[in-house]
Amino acid sequence: MINYIMKKYALSRQGAKDLIVATISCVVHNLMLMLPVSLLYFLVSDLYEGGVPQSHLWIYIVGMIAGVLLILFSYRWVYGATYYATYKESSVRRISLAEKLRKLPLSFFGKKDLSDLTTTIMADCTTLEQSFSHWVPEFFGAMISTVLVAICFFVFDWRMALAVLWVLPVSLAIVAFSGKVQNYFTRKQTEAKLAVADGIQEALETMRDLKSNNAEGKYLDVLDKKIDKMEGRMIKSELGAAMFVVPASMILKLGMGTVALVGGILLAEDTLTVLSFFMFLLVASRLYDPLASSLQNLAAIISTRIPIERMNSIENYPVQPGTDELKTKDYDIVFENVSFSYNTGEQVLNNVSFTAKQGEVTALIGPSGGGKSTAAKLAARFWDADSGKITIGGQDVRNVDPEKLLSAYSIVFQDVTLFNNTVMENIRIGRQGATDAEVLAAAKEAQCDEFVEKLPEGYQTMIGENGSMLSGGERQRISIARALLKDSPVILLDEATASLDAENETQIQKAISRLVKGKTVLIIAHRMRTVEGADKLVLLKEGKVAEQGTPQELYAKGGLYTKMCKLQQQSGNWKV
Repeated sequence: MINYIMKKYALSRQGAKDLIVATISCVVHNLMLMLPVSLLYFLVSDLYEGGVPQSHLWIYIVGMIAGVLLILFSYRWVYGATYYATYKESSVRRISLAEKLRKLPLSFFGKKDLSDLTTTIMADCTTLEQSFSHWVPEFFGAMISTVLVAICFFVFDWRMALAVLWVLPVSLAIVAFSGKVQNYFTRKQTEAKLAVADGIQEALETMRDLKSNNAEGKYLDVLDKKIDKMEGRMIKSELGAAMFVVPASMILKLGMGTVALVGGILLAEDTLTVLSFFMFLLVASRLYDPLASSLQNLAAIISTRIPIERMNSIENYPVQPGTDELKTKDYDIVFENVSFSYNTGEQVLNNVSFTAKQGEVTALIGPSGGGKSTAAKLAARFWDADSGKITIGGQDVRNVDPEKLLSAYSIVFQDVTLFNNTVMENIRIGRQGATDAEVLAAAKEAQCDEFVEKLPEGYQTMIGENGSMLSGGERQRISIARALLKDSPVILLDEATASLDAENETQIQKAISRLVKGKTVLIIAHRMRTVEGADKLVLLKEGKVAEQGTPQELYAKGGLYTKMCKLQQQSGNWKV
């Protein structure tokens, strides 16, 4: 049962147990609320028979006090078992989703955009938080307590029990059959919300470009239409649920009429006492109000299927398996007939084979779209190859846990990601626990001193979201300092000096040259002067190895590498 609840409602094991406890607490609370009705029945019975005996008076007084205390106690239990437990589970759910995202291959993120994942972790989790604090326990608690009361009804008088309860299965069936309709509207509403979130995020990220091209007005008009569409979808979603809940609630109200009609007939036939009739009217009036809320809760529970599906799609996505041990004789990276495609039928690499030896610099060059960055990321197991094999020190990278494998890599991407923290802490990400002296040494090697000295608080300056206070070249140097600090046996540089001027590029290359000694270095570059000192060049064109060898060997062949060098020389002489 625990496993079923975990799967159905995307809960942890503790969350499933807490849900059961919360449901039990709601059942107890609902039964405690029936205590005043019981006392009232016995009081009316005494009055009907001629008055309240002195001995019974104290029973009613004590009963009222005990009833109030039991209701307060049960309410306190409900509060702790539903709200408090739900908030804890919500925290666990968000953390577990984040942990799962950390372990997923990059192929997953290629299918999802940032706003979609953010919506799942924040909005969908919030929806489920509300569901398990307000809807699910209350609904199942109401159903179970109603069944217990119904058993008592049937024992007392089955005819009146049918008169009271026949409306319940009919009402529940009407709402239950709304599943497909509600799922349709919820799915459309979610798509509209994602479109708005996407549009807002894109507007914030590209506002500079929109303004520079006088396009912000047109873009915001499109965004307004997305917001209007989302508003319309939310209204339709509410109407979709109301189409079933309102008729079901109206049918539920017929129960009181049925109780009065059947009770009147039985009274006329003298087969039902006035007191029993009064009891059924009293209990029915107490029963229908929470059942009306239960119909709304059921509709709300049905609407959570889409958020649960979205969360389960993350939780159930297969992770990249592998051992936690990285056993290598060296750190040579070998590609053996590797093929790879992001999408079916769109091959990016086709039968690629080359070796990047330890202690050497291997440069991946070639026209844009040739597969250079893809090959480097496959080496670090950001994705798994479709066919062929990639080894590091003789060990297949597919057999190593991605996090363990990445501990052997220092990577500098072309697109740098920084955090809203100090320069010091942004560099320290390269190796947590590094001393300030070690961080400063890496920063100096990466030529960071030049611009950090101009910052208000030096290395303790907060640099804004994604390093908004820094230029592209400055951000790139912080990223290189991270790699220098990590000091791993394998270095991947993806256009690491693309944002630097010629002087700084020369300085960084000197730092990289000191870093390279005894390590496996894989560089991706478009500028030929960047790789003049490389030990080996692998030229990729249209996903295939077109040429490979030393820079001198390839230039002497007069092939594509030679042509690329001459074209760049010509472009270097271009003037306005």
